[in-house]
Amino acid sequence: MSDFPTTTRVVIIGGGVVGASCAYHIAKAGWDCVVLEKNELTAGSTWHAAGNCPSFSSSWAIMNMQRYSLELYRRLADEVDYPMNYHVTGSVRLAHSKERMQEFERARAMGRYQGLDLEMMAVSDMKDRYPFMETHDLAGGLYDPDDGDIDPAQLTQALAKGARQMGAKFERFCPATGVTRKGDTWIVHTDKGDITCEKVVNAAGYYAQRVGEWFKPYGGRTVPMTVMSHQYFLTEPVAELEAWSKENGKLPLLRDVDSSYYLRQEKYGLNLGPYERNCKAHWVTPDDPMPDDFSFQLYPDDLERLEWYIEDAMARVPILGASGVGRVINGPIPYAPDGLPLIGPMPGVPNAFEACVFTFGITQGGGAGKVLAEWVTEGKTEWDMWAVDPRRYTDYTDQDYCDQKAIEVYGHEYAMHFPHHEWPAGRDKKLSPVHDKIIAAGGVMGAYNGWERANWFAEPGDDTSEESTQTWYRNGPWQQRIKEECEAVRDHCGVLDLPGFSRFKVFGPGADEWLRGQITGALPKIGRCGLIYFADDRGRILTEMTVAREAEDRMILVTAAAAQWHDGDLLKNRLPVDGSLTFEDWTTRMSTLIVTGPKARDVLSGISEGDLSLPWLSLQDTTVNGRWAALVRLSFAGELGWEIHAENADMPAIYDAVVAAGAKPFGMYALNALRLEKGYRAWKGDLSTDYTMFEGGLDRFVKLDKPQDFPGKAALQNEKQQGSKKRFVTLLVDAGGCDAPYMSSIWHDGKVVGETTSGGWGYRVNTSIALGMLRTDLAQPGTELQVEIYGEMCRAVVQEDQPLWDPQNERLRA
Repeated sequence: MSDFPTTTRVVIIGGGVVGASCAYHIAKAGWDCVVLEKNELTAGSTWHAAGNCPSFSSSWAIMNMQRYSLELYRRLADEVDYPMNYHVTGSVRLAHSKERMQEFERARAMGRYQGLDLEMMAVSDMKDRYPFMETHDLAGGLYDPDDGDIDPAQLTQALAKGARQMGAKFERFCPATGVTRKGDTWIVHTDKGDITCEKVVNAAGYYAQRVGEWFKPYGGRTVPMTVMSHQYFLTEPVAELEAWSKENGKLPLLRDVDSSYYLRQEKYGLNLGPYERNCKAHWVTPDDPMPDDFSFQLYPDDLERLEWYIEDAMARVPILGASGVGRVINGPIPYAPDGLPLIGPMPGVPNAFEACVFTFGITQGGGAGKVLAEWVTEGKTEWDMWAVDPRRYTDYTDQDYCDQKAIEVYGHEYAMHFPHHEWPAGRDKKLSPVHDKIIAAGGVMGAYNGWERANWFAEPGDDTSEESTQTWYRNGPWQQRIKEECEAVRDHCGVLDLPGFSRFKVFGPGADEWLRGQITGALPKIGRCGLIYFADDRGRILTEMTVAREAEDRMILVTAAAAQWHDGDLLKNRLPVDGSLTFEDWTTRMSTLIVTGPKARDVLSGISEGDLSLPWLSLQDTTVNGRWAALVRLSFAGELGWEIHAENADMPAIYDAVVAAGAKPFGMYALNALRLEKGYRAWKGDLSTDYTMFEGGLDRFVKLDKPQDFPGKAALQNEKQQGSKKRFVTLLVDAGGCDAPYMSSIWHDGKVVGETTSGGWGYRVNTSIALGMLRTDLAQPGTELQVEIYGEMCRAVVQEDQPLWDPQNERLRA
């Protein structure tokens, strides 16, 4: 009698540390699951991983995940009765520049908010922590007491043991061979037999792309990833280190992030792991095909690539050169285009999920299992995890893009992500119909869900070099130009080319009633448009869309470029099962111009047949320069203005006419400044599932008295009675040279009382602005606070709950 499981609720494909953690957390939630591993557990990237466990990250979501992992690993051995080598040694990160120290200050502030004890280090303190290091050329450092290293194989086995104790099953030497969708269930095929299940998880590591192909017939896409070769080497024992360790214990882990390597004590030797610029991708060319099984294999040594890094590390820690190389590990590590994993719903595929493409799978594995289990068992996550959501990528991530970005990210593994810096690899994947005109006008471009948009417009002689953007400060070649663009919108008229707006059509009998049942508020009348919000069952903000109501049962829904697959999935998954409504994605069929400013009516009157006296939030079909266009009277800039939506082929003629009529081109940086002055929220910054509708200050978009039930209604009714813990606020900040980045801590009386969700300079009000979430009792106009910006405490004052610019919206409605 075979004990092979033929049914289960969840099948997890892949038995590395992430697959084991997914099983542990899904089983902990009370669901039965089966893990399929083609070889032995840990085969793949897990077995050869170095096992470093930092909590440090410049991403709030990743830091949350890593913090959770380390808390789990500390108790796991006792919890499941499986001994593990887990050394919490602390780590020292080196800074060679003031900019790097500012990054450390930002990470320290985020860590402190999450309960981590990161410490800034002066150069004079560093030898106390790491006596073998040369410090003469350093600016300082950061100490992370929670950092260390763990044995990846023992960790995986401990998670698997815990999962088994709670009922999960592991099938080793049992490769999955394909999947079939039958009704509402999945059938996962293996050589031992088929398993029928509700949900499937792709946790296949560097084989994730191959597994992902099985889901294409059911709405899937090619998994965006590239496999990189990562080398580290272990030295023979070092006598001096051995003598010191017997007295003092293990050295902290050392990371020289500006030189791009880590150095760790391994027994009485050292382990050096560089992330070299001259790095190498594998299995990307026809003459280097991916093998069917590479379970416990390595690539040939290639230490020549590391020569500069080895010499640099030996100059930093001279004892590294005191003994020979003992062993070289050169193994495959998967990279997504931004270096962050894919955790969450598989785009376009029902009841399928991804937990794959982990570059730092050991330190992220624990948190990844928690997040994935929440997606699978609850359909939502405790923390907003958009940073790792697979739907953050759409159709521009062809293999060329993935390969270019993987090489760029790997070679800049420890790079600082400056607010005005754009990474150059993998660009020009999606171009506006007027792209060449934007470039000719001086457009300095940024990529938004693959779409090229102008961030600002340079004049001849302006410095547009990449080097000029490597600063945290607002002051740069762009600053004067942004100011001029904002002033043009304030005083005259500006035009912003905005390709890539996510654009959906939903129509059919009862479409209006269906949509009312999905959103927290009301629908606009026919011929009008307005903002609508979707909440989850906790009343938290899923997304914001603009709805334009063409007819009783015909809607156009417009949302952020980055939200295309997220919001498309949201709508499609909620459509009636009877097929009565039609959903269409029109994102790539049309483009948009924003024409805005007090003279916008004058600019359009000579080139459009439209009725420019129609009120704010009106919608009309008309022509501009003889071409059909939809004119929508809206402006994210907060001035009189219209959005012009037109077919791609007609946009060049329309754009030429708008510019010839006197509109000045402006870019995304100016738009961001203008929207901050109006308190308009940005998606996945100010609007995220970390906050409820009421916390987000969106009370006027919640209609608890409407007859339709909608997701989150009960939770929001309860919150209305109990009161909200946080409230959305606008702050004026006495900032120095830097504006508040996302998730800067807000302080009051020596305590952290909230966080910023976005910040920047307002050129119409001439001050630094931060939007944020604040403890409710402090969210009163006039309350004085402090915002921590790159280590500097800056005075901030809570403003009235209204726009800073044109609070009565008189200019919008003019």
